[in-house]
Amino acid sequence: MTQDETNERKNLSQLKLDMLAEIRQRLDDKVLERSNAELLEKLIIRADSDDEAIKIMSLGTTYKKSGLHYEKRLEKMDNSIRYFKKNESLSFHTDDTKPTHKLIVGDNYEALQNLLIQYKKGIDIIYIDPPYGKDSMGEFAKTNYENGITRDNLLSMLYPRLMLAKQLLSDEGVIFCSIDDKNYAYLKCLFDEVFGESSYVSTLTIETSVIAGPRRVPAMQGSIVKTAEYCLIYSKSEDNKIMKNLKYDYIYGFDTHYNKWVDEENGRILSLNDLIKNDKVISDVFRSYNLSINIQNLGTLSIVSEEIKRWLYSNEIANFLYRKGDSEKPNDETDKQPLYHLFNIDSKWYLKTEEGLFNVFRYVDRIGECDDYFNSFGERTVRGNLWKGFSSDGGNLEKEGGVPFKNGKKPLRLIKQLIDSVLTSGNSVILDFFAGSGTTGHAVLELNKDGGNRTFILCQINEKTQESPNGIAYDVTSKRLKRVMTGQCYDGSRNRSWLSGNEPYGGNLDVYEIERVPNHLTADGHTPFEAIDETLYGKEKFKTLKEKIDWVCQNFANTQKFIEIDEDWEEVVRKGGRDATGS
Repeated sequence: MTQDETNERKNLSQLKLDMLAEIRQRLDDKVLERSNAELLEKLIIRADSDDEAIKIMSLGTTYKKSGLHYEKRLEKMDNSIRYFKKNESLSFHTDDTKPTHKLIVGDNYEALQNLLIQYKKGIDIIYIDPPYGKDSMGEFAKTNYENGITRDNLLSMLYPRLMLAKQLLSDEGVIFCSIDDKNYAYLKCLFDEVFGESSYVSTLTIETSVIAGPRRVPAMQGSIVKTAEYCLIYSKSEDNKIMKNLKYDYIYGFDTHYNKWVDEENGRILSLNDLIKNDKVISDVFRSYNLSINIQNLGTLSIVSEEIKRWLYSNEIANFLYRKGDSEKPNDETDKQPLYHLFNIDSKWYLKTEEGLFNVFRYVDRIGECDDYFNSFGERTVRGNLWKGFSSDGGNLEKEGGVPFKNGKKPLRLIKQLIDSVLTSGNSVILDFFAGSGTTGHAVLELNKDGGNRTFILCQINEKTQESPNGIAYDVTSKRLKRVMTGQCYDGSRNRSWLSGNEPYGGNLDVYEIERVPNHLTADGHTPFEAIDETLYGKEKFKTLKEKIDWVCQNFANTQKFIEIDEDWEEVVRKGGRDATGS
């Protein structure tokens, strides 16, 4: 490497450095030829901006290993700086003790560029539900996105946005992406390319509907009717053990393997059948249903009888009801334990009898609160990559948030559980840059009912549709957030049906719009240095113009095509120059 190249690398942004490291890794993996890798490195080093570097990376790194080939369509670049401007009429602050959330109205690519100024490696969770594309032929895409997006456009659109999203994710961050069956394979390859296959955690299969009503007709005619969608999960840390708060599915009935009960007071073991027969009140319940007293019928009664549930799940029964595991060899620690008493060592339960020492599983550890639609209590199992039962939420989707968004909402319970499953901190930051109706923001507010201070950042382009003539961001997203946070919309109207079963969450919302200013503009009061408000990026007001200029030049060059100048900063502002953000 020449001295000039060494000097060039010293001033590179972290995004460019990450790209160069990725190219080097692909060279080592024999995915790229050396000459191609070296050419890419030179182009990225000399790119005018991170934006341009992303486009070079996009053109130069699609390779056969992933099997992903699509026609790249690049977005136009210009010399305008994009920046946040606060919409005072839509923003509101109701409680300084609660967090302030953000809604950004505009192109999410420009929003992500601006968010990098404040939130680089500062986002804990990203959830996105991108447009599935016109040629995905999905019902959802047809009804909600009238933008004629093709699959090539979908992939081209997502690639640079995922590159920016990767920079925003914290080192322990997780990204979720909802997608349909027809585009899943393509997006899986794209995510592998951007985040790396080693960062892939899992794909959730989410039951979104059941075969009933009109769906039953094509199913009976031989069609395989779609009842599920998918959610890709990638972890920035490459750790696949991301489930910090386990989710549980409800199990109907009773597991008959739990058929022994320890009577510690009298030092004996009873069969569950005998335990029921000895309890007159419980045995009478069996008789009232004309059922024989046996543990098979106990499963039926545990579904229909509240009295049986209370008895079976009580501490007096559940703590001492067990199923027998493997025989264990006694040791000094277990020898000291009394007979016919359950004891715990290193998170394992044991029982010692005259017949020997056994590992046991207690029934109380099999029951608990479940994460199904009804918040049931009872027998449960830890959820895997099959997330069942979200078809039950479908009938309530239209009412969620008090705003209509035909066929475009994901269930609030789903987004809430996705976020909660991977979070341990009540101060986390959650980003959704395809916000739609704002369900992700609503889910964060719902999670904060535990006293947490999680904050959301939503980005939504103001796409106009027949149902939203003023644009989705203004007619749907902002109104939903206003209603659920304050109890009323901007015009003072209240959604009675939503308020009848819910309390407003409170909190504060800053609404930003994305404005543009030419980098060469010098009119008094309209230079980039005067137009951009640093407080919208988490900064205190700068005390001097020199501080403001340095900050703008350091951070906003990546939001436009970068041109170098060599004039004095104050002179640029005072009399104009070739580029107000040159360095």
